[in-house]
Order: sequence, then structure tokens, then C-alpha cells
Amino acid sequence: MTDALRPWPCIAQARMRRLPRQPFFLAGRRVGSVASALVPGLQALDPALQLAADGLHAPAALADAEQATAWFTPLNLRLQAQGWVRGWRHEWLPVTDPAGPADAPPLAVIERAAARFWGTLTLGAHANGYLADPQGRPTHLWLGRRSTTKPTDPGLLDNLVGGGVPLGQTPFETLVREGWEEAGLGAEVMQAARRGRVMRLARDVPEGLQFEHLFAFDLQLPPGLEPCNQDGEVAGFHCVPVAEVAAVAQAGEMTVDAALVTLDFCLRHRLLPEPVLQAQAQAAAHLWWEPPAIQTI
Repeated sequence: MTDALRPWPCIAQARMRRLPRQPFFLAGRRVGSVASALVPGLQALDPALQLAADGLHAPAALADAEQATAWFTPLNLRLQAQGWVRGWRHEWLPVTDPAGPADAPPLAVIERAAARFWGTLTLGAHANGYLADPQGRPTHLWLGRRSTTKPTDPGLLDNLVGGGVPLGQTPFETLVREGWEEAGLGAEVMQAARRGRVMRLARDVPEGLQFEHLFAFDLQLPPGLEPCNQDGEVAGFHCVPVAEVAAVAQAGEMTVDAALVTLDFCLRHRLLPEPVLQAQAQAAAHLWWEPPAIQTI
């Protein structure tokens, strides 16, 4: 197999699992997982956690989301003090049952930094910002260089816009908000974004497990409009020819999320040679997912 036909590294990385994890249950529903090696220490912090044959169970007395949230919050602070939860974002994410209805209310709300420790489902939204020729065919992509002070993937290349979906927003609403924060693009510009595929990730990361549905969007930008970071999380932007972007992503110089969103863009717009398109589409097919609805969570 030639190098061009080999699956992009991000495809395997999206499902790279090496560390054993115990399923984690809240109110009788499997909502995540916890690293098996950390279960004894976790039970020492809260003896009410019960390890059963099917996995780790939160205290049965947690009858509703308010009680569950009140249980998670001090425990996550203790986990941060232990170094098992990295950082603290002061952002809230829902704890949901991935197998339940899309519009079901959260079973709890937790600090964003703790989501990967517990392996709970998160949502992400990324936009490919591109330039096109007069026929509408993409010619260049805008890439951002992540700040070296970012807690995850510092210094790597990223899509034009990308971020996690917080409590109370849809992926598209997050995209519009992040458009200004990360690229200085107002809502009137971001509203033109069009959705691509949704990718399912379940991979080991230093923080625990990234169990995520990643929503890709396309945004055509006019020539002369240059993105400008507003929140200090992007070191700079570069407008790169499509062929070079594909090579950069395949070489592992982008974050896994950004490389997947870029691959989706290249496949949908047929920007790779036909044999390469077929090989990469086949390799990545297990990652694509069509959600029943784009819900606010």
C-alpha cells in the first residue's frame, strides 16, 4: 500500500484504547467509564461508590439531577486536588445517557475538566474555514496554530474554529460563539456555516477518555477577510492550499479532532485523488454518525 492510500493516523487515533476502564453507572444508567487502575483510590475518596460485576455505580441515593450534581461537585474538587482531574474550566457539561433519547434532561451537571475522567459523552463543534475558486471549489483552508499555553494539544494546528459544547447550547450555537472568540468572526458571518458529518470518538487521552460526538461544519470566507483571535487561545492563522493541508493532517501535525474534520471536508468536496478518496472513506466509515436530532443539552 502506498503512503497516499494508508489511512490517515487520526482515523486509528479516534478509537485508540489501551487502558482498561470500568463502566460507570448513575441512577442505573451507563453514563461513562472510569480507569480501572483508579477505582480503588476513587472508592477511598467516596466509599459509597460500589463496584459490581457490571461496573462502578454511583450512590443509589442520588434520586435526581440536583442531588447528583451536588454529589459530583465536591468529589471532582477532591479529584483535582489528587491530580486526577486536570485543570478547572469553570464551565458546565451535562451528564447524559448516550443510549437514551436525545432530548432527555441531564442526569447531572459536572465541571468540564472532569468529563474525561468520568468518560462521559461530550459534544464538539469545528468549522473548516475555506476559500473557493469562481466555480465554488475549495482552494485554501484557514488553519489556526493553538497557543502553547493551551492545556490540551498546545502548539498543534487546528481548524479555523473549534470548541466543546457547553450546557444549554447546540453545536451550531457553540460554533457561532467560538467564531468570535477564536477568529473574530461575527454571528452574521458564522451563520453561513453548513454542517458536514458527525464523527464518534472514543480514545484514551491524558485526562482520561475522550468520548465525543464531533460535529463538522464548512464556512466559506471571502478573499481578504482574515481571522483574528480574540481570547488568546490561538497563536496565529495561516491560509494554506488544500493539497498542503491534506499533507499536514496526514503527517500528524494537527490535533486529532482537527485532522478528522479536515478529512471529512476533503472527502465531501472530493479534494483528493479518486483512489485516495475511496481508501480514506472506507477506512473512516465506522466513525461517521447521523444523530437523530441536533439537540440543546
